[in-house]
Amino acid sequence: MVIVTYKVKPECVEENEALVRAVYAHLHEVADPSVHYATFKQNDGCTFVHIARFDDPDKRSILTGSAAFQAFQKDLKARCDVPPSPQPVTEVASYNFLNTAG
Repeated sequence: MVIVTYKVKPECVEENEALVRAVYAHLHEVADPSVHYATFKQNDGCTFVHIARFDDPDKRSILTGSAAFQAFQKDLKARCDVPPSPQPVTEVASYNFLNTAG
């Protein structure tokens, strides 16, 4: 599992959200149950947190290879005040987390 955090410029929040939603539209079309992906926005309104988990690592390209994800990534660094910081994490425990449709 990986968690990625970054902070976009205030004037780029709407654009970033639209690009994120396009990624989710693609994921809903593919509907692969081995891909788990969630995006959150912190209360500052500019910091985004993405959590990705792949039951089958070979399915990572469903996300990263999609045109929507590539469009999201294209100018991400230019939209950011704080660049993306991916951190691999290992789950210690959870309860019904990332198991619901959303």
